[in-house]
Amino acid sequence: MCYDSKARPPLPPISGGADRAEGQEVELVAADGTRFAAYTAVAAAPGGPGIVILPDVRGLHPFYQELAERFAAAGVNATAFDYFGRTAGVGSGEARGDDFDYMSHVERTTPDGIAQDVAATVTHVRSPGGGESSAVFTVGFCFGGRNSFNQAARGHGLAGVIGFYGRVAQRDRQDMNAPVLLAPGFECPVLGLFGGADEGITKEHIEAFRRVLDGLGVANELVTYEGAPHSFFDRAFDQYRDACDDAWRRILAFIERLGGER
Repeated sequence: MCYDSKARPPLPPISGGADRAEGQEVELVAADGTRFAAYTAVAAAPGGPGIVILPDVRGLHPFYQELAERFAAAGVNATAFDYFGRTAGVGSGEARGDDFDYMSHVERTTPDGIAQDVAATVTHVRSPGGGESSAVFTVGFCFGGRNSFNQAARGHGLAGVIGFYGRVAQRDRQDMNAPVLLAPGFECPVLGLFGGADEGITKEHIEAFRRVLDGLGVANELVTYEGAPHSFFDRAFDQYRDACDDAWRRILAFIERLGGER
């Protein structure tokens, strides 16, 4: 399972300040004219680093809205966006309800459509309404994790890409969207965070991805949390607190190292 429907994002292990910053719903427009929902939370100090959040298969679920607020509280401007503007119209998980048939819409997404939506969201994060970030990253989860990795090859001018338990290997011979295949086009560093007990993403898959990135000279940090399952960050996080805390620390250090101080 890609998520726990009752989970809330784990808190960043930072001292001081609020747990969450106030966010707001926005509507963005991709280059092909598609209108889609997004949710923005801006850090207290303008101009700091920014991040685009690529959700799991649910699209713009409240989990990711709250995650954007937690990034902003940690000093990172954040916007989470919805994948389904082309097939389901403008909407969020909260508005659609628990009976929303998200998988039928996931099946109709395309790599090019997702890249257009990311491009529009990156532009928003760089605008006054999104925090005026000059250094922008992506972070994604499961379906979004794979797509977050692949944005490194999409010419967005990103400072780095981050993926949680995104499948890096080919699913089959017809799968040409695997990060391990697209890595030759990557233009920025990669941070990958994986669960050691994830049966769908093996140690061999991760090591093969590392070898390819290393061979291409793409800076990378691929971390596996032994005993943690797929979706460990999306679950009731107390069970995986150590992994979640370490993941937050690595993300914030990655952003600070490549995007300047928060």
